[in-house]
Amino acid sequence: MSGGWLGRTAILLLTALVTVVPASADSPGSELERLPDADHTFTSPDGQVRVEQYSKKKDEYDRVYQFWTFDGKHQNAALLNRDEDSDLAGYPAGFRFSRNSQWLVRMQKLGAGYHTLFLYRRTGDQFSPATPKPLGDMAWDYFFNQPLSRKMHRKSRDRDSLNHVQVHLVQGMDDNYAGMRKHWPDSRYIVLTLSFDSQGEDKPLPWIEDWRCVFDTKTGQFSIPTDFADHNAKAVEFPDRSRR
Repeated sequence: MSGGWLGRTAILLLTALVTVVPASADSPGSELERLPDADHTFTSPDGQVRVEQYSKKKDEYDRVYQFWTFDGKHQNAALLNRDEDSDLAGYPAGFRFSRNSQWLVRMQKLGAGYHTLFLYRRTGDQFSPATPKPLGDMAWDYFFNQPLSRKMHRKSRDRDSLNHVQVHLVQGMDDNYAGMRKHWPDSRYIVLTLSFDSQGEDKPLPWIEDWRCVFDTKTGQFSIPTDFADHNAKAVEFPDRSRR
């Protein structure tokens, strides 16, 4: 009788433990390895949110990556790149928080000479995509609606004709670009640079290097401040056809 009683008690205790532990807690899981803190962990200015990066082997030579956010107590984990085509990136990323800790930019390498940006908006202690597609893609849409781009072909015969397509974040997001002598509203604007080349074509077209624009987080629109005009004029490069 005592053995049966102990058995029933053990079952009841185990059942109670199961009910207090979430059945499907959101977490990186044991198959993923956390990347070292010093280079791959980013904490918001208010100290309430942190981004950690995890990876696992894809095959013998390559690894894939996930990006997770946690609150200040290292709880409430959330997968940052959940809503993308794949929740596994091919490279680790860099991250920058806005000064007010409400916006997060992910600086993502896509391949050799290819780079884009993702923008996230904070709700509580988690972040979700702030734009319908990567911020880098939206920046290219904006560029190719500019008069400057009329001599540049984004696609050729239904294929991408641009090489080394890159969108980067200009340093200064954490202090509202004070170093650029800006006096913008706190954490409203994000400055980006765009670059590509098309020298591989039979008749090389102009290309750009470090062309700048600004994204307004309040309106979701891009613009080019007047004081960027001289810089952008110098960012356009023309092929030397005399060498051909």
